[in-house]
Amino acid sequence: GFNVGLIGNLRLTEYLDFRFEPGLFITQRNLIYPNITDPVNRLREVKSTYIFFPFLLKYSALRTGNVRPYLVGGISTALNLGSNYNIQDDNYNDRFRMNQWTNFYELGFGIDLYLEWFKFTPSIRGIFAISDELVRDDDPMSPWTGNIDFMKTSGVLINFTFQ
Repeated sequence: GFNVGLIGNLRLTEYLDFRFEPGLFITQRNLIYPNITDPVNRLREVKSTYIFFPFLLKYSALRTGNVRPYLVGGISTALNLGSNYNIQDDNYNDRFRMNQWTNFYELGFGIDLYLEWFKFTPSIRGIFAISDELVRDDDPMSPWTGNIDFMKTSGVLINFTFQ
């Protein structure tokens, strides 16, 4: 996927910041169903566009020269613009449905690199959904959703931030 966003930062103490980092995530999941023999129905491409609202705490270490490592964590919610949650058609009509709103928690680490004209901040974050995102088909024995207990987004993100 791909993410682009903004950063709002409120310094609480010398080492602790509250951050609001709204963004736009564009992702795609490819679900392959091995029990379905028809090649057209075997693959479901689930494209999603999320408007993401993370609320994070950033704990930074002492700055050494032009480098400052940090840990970040918090909660977030996301609006899935491609969820199809309110459409009556289901997988029998080629519509894969997901919930419109999803809640997540995030954990990560990174470093602030203070350069001459800007601050560059690479980081690695894990994002994990808290609730089930799947809207099941009307038929409980559906070959696409009948055998799925839950579907949650989990991912490892590499972020490059320019401030």
